[in-house]
Amino acid sequence: MAKGAAASPQLGLKSIAMFEAAKGALVILAGIGLVALLHRDAQALAEAIVSRFHINPASRYPTIFLSLLAHPTDGRLWAIGGSAAMYALMRFTEAYGLWRGRAWGNWLGVWSGGIYIPVEVYEAIRHPTWIHVGLAVANALVVAYLVTGLARHRVT
Repeated sequence: MAKGAAASPQLGLKSIAMFEAAKGALVILAGIGLVALLHRDAQALAEAIVSRFHINPASRYPTIFLSLLAHPTDGRLWAIGGSAAMYALMRFTEAYGLWRGRAWGNWLGVWSGGIYIPVEVYEAIRHPTWIHVGLAVANALVVAYLVTGLARHRVT
């Protein structure tokens, strides 16, 4: 096998690994930002954000957001934080496995990416925006790439 052919799968895996690590880091940074908000007048800041982005404060998601920030001792906030930490840990683990070329990293990537495909396709059909369609296509391509990598490992 030529050197360039072997480098291409490694480059693809490392690119996906960096993207997965970035998603984990983004969740950690968002969590740190949320904790920082808890020490300030979180309710006023949340209301300013909702107002600035012209979001209807009576709709479901802003209401949840505002109530969580208004009650930082609420168990739901801790549940969300725990879920975010698990998500970040999963992304970092996947990134490590892909970066090191481990088969379990590919399997983890196929599983963790594959579970989102039905939801992303549903959203792309229900709300056909460039973002929804792009996310569905990009995720499907990443999963397909990882599956072909697993198939290539089985053949050799």
